[in-house]
Amino acid sequence: MRRSRPAPARRGPFTGTGLLVLALTATLAALLYPVWSYTQRPAVAAASTGTASAQNAQNPQGPRSPRGAPSAKASAQVPTRFGPLSALDRTFLDAVRTAALWELPAGRQAESKGTTASVRTAGQHVVSGHTFLGRRVTDVDARLGLTPPAAPDAEQKGWLKELGTATGKDYDRAFANILRLADGRILPVVAEVRAGTANSLVRALADDAEVTVLDHIRVLEATGDVDFAALARGLGDAGTSVPAASPAPSGSPGAAPGSARSSAAPRPATTYSLPPAASSPRPRGTAGGGDTSQRQAGDRTTATGDTGAAENAALNR
Repeated sequence: MRRSRPAPARRGPFTGTGLLVLALTATLAALLYPVWSYTQRPAVAAASTGTASAQNAQNPQGPRSPRGAPSAKASAQVPTRFGPLSALDRTFLDAVRTAALWELPAGRQAESKGTTASVRTAGQHVVSGHTFLGRRVTDVDARLGLTPPAAPDAEQKGWLKELGTATGKDYDRAFANILRLADGRILPVVAEVRAGTANSLVRALADDAEVTVLDHIRVLEATGDVDFAALARGLGDAGTSVPAASPAPSGSPGAAPGSARSSAAPRPATTYSLPPAASSPRPRGTAGGGDTSQRQAGDRTTATGDTGAAENAALNR
C-alpha cells in the first residue's frame, strides 16, 4: 500500500523574488519623490514667476522673432487717418529729407565742378530728383504732423566737406562714389518700407523715392567713375565714407588710381534725358489736387522755398 505524499507547504510573501520586487519599487519611489516634491514648493513657483516677469521687463518690445528682431505685432505704430505709421516709416521720412538737404547742394556743385558731361548731367539728375522728393516729403511730414530734420547728419556734412575740397578728376571720382554709396544704402530701406508700410502717404512717397534713387544710381554708374570694389566695402561698413578711389592692386605697381576698374563698367555718355516724373495714385484721404500738382515735371527742375534755403546753408557749412 502506497503512502501519499504530504502537500507542499505554501510559500509566504517574503521569498527571494518578492523581496527583490519590493526593493526595486522602494528604490524607484525614493528617486521620484524628491523631483515631485521640489516642483510643488511655493518658493520655486514664485521664483519661476519672478524670472518671467524680469525677462518681460528687459524686453518691453514683446516677443522676438528667431533672428532677434521685434516681432511685427510688437512694432510701435502711431494711428493716422492715412493708416498706421511705424517707426521704420518715420526713419524713412527723415532719410528722404536729410538726403535732399545734402544731395541738392552736392548736385549743384557737380553741375559746375564736374570735368565731364556725364558728371555734370548726373548732378542735374540729383538736383531735379531731390528737389522733387524734398517737396514731396515736406508735404507728407506736414500731413502727418511730423517735424522734419533741419540739417544733414554728421556723415553727410563730412561728405559735403570732402566734395568741397576736391578738384578735377578727383572731384569726379569723389562725387560719383560718395553719392553712389549713399544711394546704395537707402535703396534697401525704400524697398522694405514700400513692401510693408500700412500708411498710404508713405507708400506713395516710397514709389517716388524708388524711381528717383534708381535713376541716380544709373547716371552715377554711367560716369565710369564708380569704384565697385570700394563701393562693396562701403556698403559693408555703414559708418565709413567710401574713398574717392581704391588703391591699385598689388602686382600692378604704379597703376593710376581707379585703373583696376572692371572693363565692363558703362562708358561715359554725352547726354541723358531727364527721368519722367513719378506718377502713382493719389493716397486715399487726401483732399484736392495738391499731390497731382506736386508730381509735375516742373517740380523737378528748380529748388525753391525752405528746401533751397536749407541745402544752401548745408553747403556753406
